[in-house]
Amino acid sequence: MRIEGVPKLTKYLLIGSTKAYSGKSAIALGMALGLRAKGLAVAYGKPLGTCFSSEGAAIEEEDVRFAVETLKLSESQMPSTLLYLDEETVHKRLRGEDKTDYRQSLAQYLQAPSGDLVLLEGPANLEEGSLFDLSLAQVAEAVDASVLLVARPIDLYIDDLLSAKQRLGSRLLGVVLNDVPSDKLESVTATVRPFLEAAGIPVLGMLPRSALLRSVSVKELVHQLKADVLCRRDRLDLMVETLTIGAMNVSSALKYFRKARNMAVVTGGDRTDIQLAALESSTQCLILTGHLPPSPLVIGRAEEMEIPVLSVDLDTLTTVEIIDSTFGSVRLHEPIKVECVTQLMAEHFDLDGMMASLGLSDRVH
Repeated sequence: MRIEGVPKLTKYLLIGSTKAYSGKSAIALGMALGLRAKGLAVAYGKPLGTCFSSEGAAIEEEDVRFAVETLKLSESQMPSTLLYLDEETVHKRLRGEDKTDYRQSLAQYLQAPSGDLVLLEGPANLEEGSLFDLSLAQVAEAVDASVLLVARPIDLYIDDLLSAKQRLGSRLLGVVLNDVPSDKLESVTATVRPFLEAAGIPVLGMLPRSALLRSVSVKELVHQLKADVLCRRDRLDLMVETLTIGAMNVSSALKYFRKARNMAVVTGGDRTDIQLAALESSTQCLILTGHLPPSPLVIGRAEEMEIPVLSVDLDTLTTVEIIDSTFGSVRLHEPIKVECVTQLMAEHFDLDGMMASLGLSDRVH
């Protein structure tokens, strides 16, 4: 049931996904910038924060803060997150200690935004938030929002989208297929897209895989690894696209180093030969394990090449696992990524078609 009191003139679009880390934030930000370029007034909200890490709310707030700064939103265009979903919040609800009617809270939350379109970023999948009546479908119904789903072409994504269509019905405006690998682009274009559209799921965009968007900053690696920065702290904004482990002999390592681009090289602190070889390749940072001090020769060369050297008190396997996890949950916190996603959206997303479906075409200034 639609909640009362939501402004009639403002349109609402809910950006959702069937799986976590599909790229909702990037798509929402790229879309907002594209709409703003056409003269539309856009507000942005994230009713439900869904980070379950020990830093949950802090991570969510950082995401929201970055969106505010990038879009230069006023306070009225960026209402605060209604609820942070963490373990304690869930247990309070289960124990009956939290009896809040979040549908009513959502009504109050949506009084603040004004403009042509309010973009709402949804939870990680269609189920999350159900305990609080704040699932994707429940929020969409409550504020009378259309839904745009973002999906990566992995696993059973077509089944997921068909299931989502059954649950969302006419509210499903369409889907963006994000992070499409180059070797899948032809089959997705020729086979998957027509199938989805025949099933009543318009494909409004197909964004090719971007190494830059999947990259992480050296600063983020320092944070995740709790690393010591041994040199070039001024270069922590460098972006890492690939991970290479220097655990072999130098000649074998060089073969790998020459093939990779914008690497983070993980190797033992005592492997001076590997470290020097990495510094002569496309390396964005050296990560030395075992908390062993490197040779002054390595530090001197790294200073010259402007490559940060990090030291971690971890073994190689643990270091690699943490970095892999970081790559798997990339966040959009760098201006260079915003430029990249804006360009991809301009080239591969049907913004005019989406505006027409939402009835916004006549509002272009």
